[in-house]
Amino acid sequence: MIKYEPAPEIKYKIENIVRKLDFGHVDISRIACFKSQGSTSRGTVARCYALSKIWQQSLNVPAHYIIEILSERFDKLSEADKDRVLIHEILHIPKSFGGGFRHHDFVCRRNVEQLYKRLQSNT
Repeated sequence: MIKYEPAPEIKYKIENIVRKLDFGHVDISRIACFKSQGSTSRGTVARCYALSKIWQQSLNVPAHYIIEILSERFDKLSEADKDRVLIHEILHIPKSFGGGFRHHDFVCRRNVEQLYKRLQSNT
């Protein structure tokens, strides 16, 4: 059984990344962050979820995103790799911030690494 808990420390890290890398399209107030334990997913370190258009219209709310960190894997990473994982998940959020996703043709190791280097130079 998977257990979820809010992860304010992850949200704080994401806020810093968004600010330092100037991701102006990311509305941090509409991002929720959670840590989970108990996933049987193999190789997954984090996930990004979106509130789809049909849910947005049904609930009469704007797009929201959730970033889930799988504690068993994420917590063992170095701080540098944690930053890379969070950059990867943020990159899934499109510039429209409308409930869609950017796919792995854009969210790739090369783009993550370029942004990680920028992040390091802004620190």
